[in-house]
Parts: sequence; C-alpha cells; structure tokens
Amino acid sequence: MAERIVLFGGTFDPVHNGHLIVARHLAERLGLERMTLLPAARPPHKAPACVSGAHRVEMLRRAIEGEHVFEVSELELSREGPSYTIDTIQAVRERSGPGASVSLVIGADMLAELPDWHRAEEVVEAAEIIVARRPPWHLRMEEVFASLAVALSARQVERIRRGVVETPLIDISSTEIRRRIREGRSIRFLVPDDVRAYIEERGLYLGGNSE
Repeated sequence: MAERIVLFGGTFDPVHNGHLIVARHLAERLGLERMTLLPAARPPHKAPACVSGAHRVEMLRRAIEGEHVFEVSELELSREGPSYTIDTIQAVRERSGPGASVSLVIGADMLAELPDWHRAEEVVEAAEIIVARRPPWHLRMEEVFASLAVALSARQVERIRRGVVETPLIDISSTEIRRRIREGRSIRFLVPDDVRAYIEERGLYLGGNSE
C-alpha cells in the first residue's frame, strides 16, 4: 500500500488545544496512522511568528508527547526564505518517492486565503486538500467557495469541496492566547499543561518577539 503523508501546517504560535483536538479528530475520522505537524518558518501571507521556530517546535513536541499518531517536522524551519507550501509538498514527495500520496490539512480560514498563495493551482494539483471547518468560517463556507471559483477551475474547486471534513468547533486562537499572556491572564485549559509551563518558565509572549 502506498504511503499516505498528511501534513498539518501552521504557525503554532503557540500550539493550543484547538489544534490538537482537530488533529486528533481528523486522524480518527480519516483512519490515519501518522500525521505530521509542520510549523512554518516565514508564512508569506501572515505576520512573522512571535517566538522562534525552536520554541514552537519544543512546544509542539511537549504537546504531543506519548501520542504515536503525531510527529513534528522541521522541514520548513530548516529551509531559508518564505514557507511556500508548494515547495514543501515537492520536498516531501522527493523524500518519500513517487508512490506516496500527500494530503494537506488547512483550516477554513486558510482556505479563504488560498487564491493568494504562491502557485495556488499547483498546490491543489500536488496534494489532496483536507479542510477543517472552524469558527467563525464554518458559517461562510459557500462564500469562500464562491471566491475560490474566481481563481481556480471548477474541477479544482469541486476537488477541494470533497475534502471538507466536519470537525469539533473549538473557538481557540493563538492570537487570543498571546493577548491573555500579555494581560497577565490564565491560559490554563487553552494549551496543554506542559506547553503552559514552558511558556511561563521562559517568559514567552510577554513583550515583543522572543528568540
């Protein structure tokens, strides 16, 4: 059987329980033996991460410790320049061989930005797109697909639509977590305890960018 590689990318700044709940749900729903969590280095469509890649990788590793389904890849962090998804998919294919299939998990919020991605049409052709519905975008899916129809072919839009997966609607965001930390408020129950301890021990997210 051909290897199936499922990439769950994101800034993970920091990783939170919403990420993990959705990842677990997708792994169970799709019958996955392995899912790769892929922290981005320099996402071209977003502001730079607030903490270094090393911190984000360590938080991810702490978050998934003991979970055999998940692994962390530093593929994008080890590459210079912007984290273009098409480059990542091609690199994964080169490492895994021609028989492997590659799937890319994105949130509905990221789907809305897909037409602005570097070589977006090639991304859709190179990997199966798995769309995790998340609030508040779960209420705007038809609007998102209408915008995709302007930039992509009807066949590509339909291919993406088939990849939409219902996931638990967990409204937690890294932005809110960072804000709570700056305000001196608790982030307990929003992130795994080991991640919270790591953030507190190193004073992450209290001010500007942290190396």
